[in-house]
Amino acid sequence: MYRTHTCGELRIGDKQKQVTLAGWVQTVRKFGSITFVDIRDRYGITQLLFNESLTAQLDTNPLGREFVITASGNVNERSNKNGNIPTGEIEILVDSFKVLNKSITPPFSIQDDTDGGDELRMKYRFLDLRRNAVKKNLELRYLVNRSARAYLHEQNFMDIETPFLIKSTPEGARDFVVPSRMNEGQFYALPQSPQTFKQLLMVSGYDRYYQIVKCFRDEDLRADRQPEFTQIDCEMSFVEQEDILDMFEGLIKRIFSDVKNISITEKVERMTWEDAMWNFGNDKPDIRFDMKITNIKSAFRRGGELHANGDLIAGTEFKVFNDAETVVSIAAPGCSEYTRKQTDELTDWIKRPQIGMNGLVYIKCNADGSFKSSVDKFFDEEKLRKIASGCNAKPGDLILILAGKEEKTRKAISELRLEIGKRLGFRKDDEFKLLWVMDFPLFEYAEEDNRWVARHHPFTSPKPDHIQVMIDNNPVIENAAAYLQHPYSEIKANAYDMVLNGNEIGGGSIRIFQRDLQEKMFAALGMDQEEAMHKFGFLLGAFEYGAPPHGGIAFGFDRLCAILGGSESIRDFIAFPKNNSGRDVMLDAPSTIDAKQMKELGLK
Repeated sequence: MYRTHTCGELRIGDKQKQVTLAGWVQTVRKFGSITFVDIRDRYGITQLLFNESLTAQLDTNPLGREFVITASGNVNERSNKNGNIPTGEIEILVDSFKVLNKSITPPFSIQDDTDGGDELRMKYRFLDLRRNAVKKNLELRYLVNRSARAYLHEQNFMDIETPFLIKSTPEGARDFVVPSRMNEGQFYALPQSPQTFKQLLMVSGYDRYYQIVKCFRDEDLRADRQPEFTQIDCEMSFVEQEDILDMFEGLIKRIFSDVKNISITEKVERMTWEDAMWNFGNDKPDIRFDMKITNIKSAFRRGGELHANGDLIAGTEFKVFNDAETVVSIAAPGCSEYTRKQTDELTDWIKRPQIGMNGLVYIKCNADGSFKSSVDKFFDEEKLRKIASGCNAKPGDLILILAGKEEKTRKAISELRLEIGKRLGFRKDDEFKLLWVMDFPLFEYAEEDNRWVARHHPFTSPKPDHIQVMIDNNPVIENAAAYLQHPYSEIKANAYDMVLNGNEIGGGSIRIFQRDLQEKMFAALGMDQEEAMHKFGFLLGAFEYGAPPHGGIAFGFDRLCAILGGSESIRDFIAFPKNNSGRDVMLDAPSTIDAKQMKELGLK
């Protein structure tokens, strides 16, 4: 054996034991005739003490950072104890050691506060993975994985693998495709999810399936996206929506208990999609803090009606508001003392290309009950008081108002709310708030194509009492102006998303399981019968052989780990991630292939 113990294992109770450790040299510190060496492995760090004789050997053949060594000796109580590490009360009095492998000087320091930039650390990811901070992230990922598997096993789910080389059926994100050598000119696709396979498993009678599985999407990247990512993918038969919600609330609560030692006993809060959009401006609201949006003037459809609350701004000549499709606001608590410099900085923030608004209106609700705004020319104090009352603003609050096109402005006020919440310290990494968002629209309108698209995916069932609306009506839309009056715009999906701290961590639905309804769905999405059969004939055919009612959910495993670990980037919780251009800079992939491979694949 190269070692009898790990570098994080020994304690004061092991004093006088003869041990052998193996690992990497973290630091070397020479003090006269003795030398201290910190040796590190996956489990921790232990201090080694080299006596005068061994120090003389080190003078001839010095140890360097990241050398791999093995060292034997007695466990001794340290005189200068280190309370920052678990092994800090002991050290090893080395009587022999051996260099197993030398190391050249690493390109950055292997420690938590490393001097390596992102791209450099990704190029040498095998070194970055030695750092304790990265190791802790992967340990957390493993704990989440183990907790999920244990819970699902206890609930009688079966882990079943599904293929990675499948048929391309582009819907939504772009597929990664793989050329077939044996079928020249034809291509496999890598799965964006195992969606159709898990439905086929339900048809096959495997009523509780799960898989912690790689998925692939060829889309533009950001902090919470990777071209290959991992899902906790689950499906159940003979269930209704309530069964799914109860089952997977249990899964997330189990993970919180096992991984974070947090006990969640109450039911997860629920919110309709319309309420989420109306009050928070997006379908994944962060409910760790309130600060709801007030729709001063809005064309957003809610409860089957078009809302236009223009009373708060009626009777003014302020064209910015009067000509806008929507005017929305938030009241930032305790911010009425913001200086001109601070309000200008917020204005610049919402003008950034990522947000894209033209300007910001503010109203200061002063502590003495008076008001000061950036639009005093158009709004007297009585009108400002009316707006403040409508926004539920209190003395000391700062009202921030945006105006413009409905979709863009709603998205902007949502981002502004999150930014203000962050600046005010309301978005704490150690506070976790779960939420179910439900009753999504089944369809979205694609104006450029003048047709319906599925908000989730084309296998999502309508709510039971909306199925007949879908069957009885023709999906054809005459023009862009008519889509909000079309019956299809009122159809709700039997779908649900789980949100954690303003991030969608899971989404699913009750599925369509009858062939005629699935064909109706495909027709609504603009597929004729030939196209539907070409893309999904295998699924339609399976539905004719006794498909049971079924539904499921998929959790974004990487994203869940990142939130639990207090990070905004899923890359920190993936062993070998890609950069923002989708490149693996360590392997230098993607790369070209040689002419022989091209010829074998029939590619030019």
